[in-house]
Amino acid sequence: MSIDKESNSLNDRIVYDITKFTHLDYPNHLACIVWFAGCNMRCDYCYNKEIVFAKNGNYSSNDVLDFLNTRVGLIDGVVLSGGEATSYDLVPLCKEIKKLGFKIKLDTNGTNFANLQTLCELDLIDYVALDYKAPAYKYQQITKSTKFNEFSTSLLYLMLCKIDFEVRTTVHPDLLDEDDINFIINDLLSRGYNKKYYLQKFLDTGDNIGNIHLSSKSIDESLLSKELEVVFR
Repeated sequence: MSIDKESNSLNDRIVYDITKFTHLDYPNHLACIVWFAGCNMRCDYCYNKEIVFAKNGNYSSNDVLDFLNTRVGLIDGVVLSGGEATSYDLVPLCKEIKKLGFKIKLDTNGTNFANLQTLCELDLIDYVALDYKAPAYKYQQITKSTKFNEFSTSLLYLMLCKIDFEVRTTVHPDLLDEDDINFIINDLLSRGYNKKYYLQKFLDTGDNIGNIHLSSKSIDESLLSKELEVVFR
């Protein structure tokens, strides 16, 4: 199954795995995580190799809904992650999730703007975590993608619409330094972003796409711009 498929049925196996419970991944909510197979990026630091390179999923959307029916009243949110969830038409699944009464958080790299816009306009998602992977001048180097402009469009759209969202960046000091992060902060400020900006520390699981490990360097927080509230995770 191609991850560029324009539409998919609830029976298509597009889900790689389901994490049954998390209190960390959706702010202020108990949730599960639905991991969608495949991704249009190859970020060096990504530790979800199996998900990114998966050609097919192990579960269908109907399998997800069967699981969620057993979690009504036990959790209140569903995180759609990956891989890259917006590689698929999420509308049919999200409509059914909403019928069950769950809130929906979307984790996305923002490069499939049309799908993101559709979900927002149909009021099918409640929160977005947008990955600002790198400044434009390092974007292709780190992500192996040329879709910075598409990401930028998604960021601008989220700035203008009513959906609650956050911007986050995974930081490995050998890939992004303080100047790079400050460049991102200045870009966010220039667009009117005034929320918390989250920096996620690289997690060395011993198996990532770029075969990289913990750096001997660290980010000097004192060198980061104070014009945005920067939160390390």
